[in-house]
Amino acid sequence: MELNLHRLWIFMQVVQHQGFSAAAHKLYMSQPSVSNQVRRLEQSLRVTLIDRSGARIRPTAEGEVLAEYGKRVFLLADEAVAAVQQVSGLTSGRLLVGGTTTVGTYLLPQLLARYQEHHPGIECDVYVGNNEAVLERLLAGGIGIAVVAGAPTAEQLVSETVLSERLVLIAAPGHPLAGGQQVEPAALRGSRFLLREPGSQTRELQEQVLQDWELTDYSRSDVWGPEAVKQCVAAGLGVSLISEHAAADHVRAGTLVLVPVGPEPRSRPVNLVRRRDRLLSPAERAFVGILKSLGRWPDELPGR
Repeated sequence: MELNLHRLWIFMQVVQHQGFSAAAHKLYMSQPSVSNQVRRLEQSLRVTLIDRSGARIRPTAEGEVLAEYGKRVFLLADEAVAAVQQVSGLTSGRLLVGGTTTVGTYLLPQLLARYQEHHPGIECDVYVGNNEAVLERLLAGGIGIAVVAGAPTAEQLVSETVLSERLVLIAAPGHPLAGGQQVEPAALRGSRFLLREPGSQTRELQEQVLQDWELTDYSRSDVWGPEAVKQCVAAGLGVSLISEHAAADHVRAGTLVLVPVGPEPRSRPVNLVRRRDRLLSPAERAFVGILKSLGRWPDELPGR
């Protein structure tokens, strides 16, 4: 019985992308070649790994077992590369960092710019998604480290708080509450709240703040992504609670206003997260060092 790692990798892509065509596109191979490699893997292991009977392929019980071991095999391969890079230093390589939507949009670009000032030979990639998507990719080994809003609870992950931020209430300049005076939560009754999509950590915190304000019976709309939320608020479709850093440029430009509410929304931690069983590469360790040295968001630092 033989396990060919190249064929295992192709099989993993078929499972991940739920089809031979999608995997072929990802791997720059023809579909027949992908199908042939998976079939040869099945022949070598003497089992059927893919159930091809339905409209969409899915792994068999044996295939699911192999896929789980495959994740561990390639995670170990990544660690081997990281160990070799520890010897060669930071003259070349690649850094892939994940970030939840707000963090990935308003923190990581400035942070990675600083990183490349110190390590110009390292190529930087960023994966941005909502909290659920980033943590799924982190757990699957698709990314090595991530910076997320909130604190993940998965046992396989290690998290460390590096920054904090708070939500602010935003409204269009012509909104009745846009006078700049602090208002009581009761004044918000009757307002339509624009909330982030389910799966977003911001959405969880928005609902938490509204509960703290005892606003349990309110009109709402779901909006995907912070930029869309801001545009909808600016158009007068409602009010919203978003990151203070996401709101800053629009408030300065006058397209949005802050509505002070007492008590203020609680702050939330911004955490550096990695898998517990994974060795960080030199490029990742250097990124962690810069992140930990900040103390506050880059847009709050002088000279930036």
